[in-house]
Amino acid sequence: MDPYKHRPSSAFDSPFLTTNSGSPIWNYNSALTVGPRGPILLEDYHLVEKVAHFDRERIPERVVHARGASAKGFFEVTHDISHLTCADFLRAPGVQTPLIVRFSTVIHERASPETIRDPRGFAVKFYTREGNFDMVGNNFPIFFIRDGMKFPDLIHAFKPNPKSNIQEYWRVLDYFSHLPESLSTFTWLFDDVGIPQDYRHMEGFGVHTFTLINKAGRVRYVKFHWKPTCGVKCLSDEEAKRVGGDNHSHATQDLYDSIKAGNYPEWKLFIQTMDPEDEDKFDFDPLDVTKIWPEDIIPLQPVGRMVLNKTVDNFFAENEQLAFSPSVIVPGIYFSDDKMLQCRTFAYGDTQRHRLGPNYLLLPVNAPKCAHHNNHYDGFMNFMHRDEEVNYFPSRFDPVREAEKFPIPSNIITGKREKTVIEKEANFKQAGDRYRSWAPDRQERFVNRWIHHLSDPRVTHEIRGIWVSYWSQADKYLGQKLASRLNVRPSI
Repeated sequence: MDPYKHRPSSAFDSPFLTTNSGSPIWNYNSALTVGPRGPILLEDYHLVEKVAHFDRERIPERVVHARGASAKGFFEVTHDISHLTCADFLRAPGVQTPLIVRFSTVIHERASPETIRDPRGFAVKFYTREGNFDMVGNNFPIFFIRDGMKFPDLIHAFKPNPKSNIQEYWRVLDYFSHLPESLSTFTWLFDDVGIPQDYRHMEGFGVHTFTLINKAGRVRYVKFHWKPTCGVKCLSDEEAKRVGGDNHSHATQDLYDSIKAGNYPEWKLFIQTMDPEDEDKFDFDPLDVTKIWPEDIIPLQPVGRMVLNKTVDNFFAENEQLAFSPSVIVPGIYFSDDKMLQCRTFAYGDTQRHRLGPNYLLLPVNAPKCAHHNNHYDGFMNFMHRDEEVNYFPSRFDPVREAEKFPIPSNIITGKREKTVIEKEANFKQAGDRYRSWAPDRQERFVNRWIHHLSDPRVTHEIRGIWVSYWSQADKYLGQKLASRLNVRPSI
């Protein structure tokens, strides 16, 4: 028998039970004791192995996006954008690329209900011929902050109170009262879309500004948008309580049941593109992740479609161990100077190395499906069998070479070292525009959610006044409604 032709054992490889080392087990349910009623013997290797492994079944859950569900499928290019990017998987209409998607809530723990008012993660891993591409986004097109330095504090504010382990919105409102940049994202979180009906009826966004580069080296800024073909549907606050009380995994079950029934979820991928030379022509900073790009000025362009047609084979292997990072890109797609994106390119890989180990990209769900080669050796849980004698580069004993050069942005950056905010903050306009675009009943629901949270007895009069001031600057009549119902005046 050639041992290298066999995978690590699973319950289906042998007709009888064995230990992890392959020894047969003739009694799976009884511990080895001294006599039928005597003490257990430590020499019972199977007992020790079974219990010790059980004690270690749980790995550290994600700090954010702990609650999630995954599914597999494909992406198909439907429109030619080869003039914008040299990315191989986008090379021509008809090209299909296998992928896996993970949907998630953000703040709460792994077993939390899927009906919580919370942003939803929308992460896609494309297994391309040039390596993996991770599009790691949310169901909102923008984010609360524009600088990654604030991210730990943001999450701490949203997470449960460290003293009581209860999520309390007075903490959220206190923290964000210092950050008017968050206003636009609150017009999504406290809007009806703050609780999606399920994952199938949810939009997805790349959130950040990335860059596309074509073969000639021409650069375009880009934003990614996923639009569900079955439309966007949400739960009201009352529906969320009812659905969550009946089934706290309703969105996961809906995803799996739909795929098993052949009702495959599908999304269309659109992009917005911008010439970097035009970035100063707007009244906002296009690299500011708290801002959308208005679609009436920068229209959506169709690219392709994503179809999810297969459920995961094992939840732990293909959901808990599934790992994404915005730093995982392919030739033809690159980063921008978006401050939040720059921070995430480090943070996501770092958290996966902590959670799963330095060799997390060797796990089948995370590994590329194309040929790959590097000199990253050893480390915890390195299970790749390698027999090379040369583990350095370059070498005259190893023919491996560097890949052909591909273009990356070549703009010249100058400036002094400084910690500062961007010039065009524009914190209020887009929030007001979005509020005014709603029907009156939708506006009223938004106002009521704010009244509910601002009425918390631990929200001080000062904090209420600050929020009334912020919303007054976004929309005068919205501010007046809040001020009247809360009996406060703006304090800024």
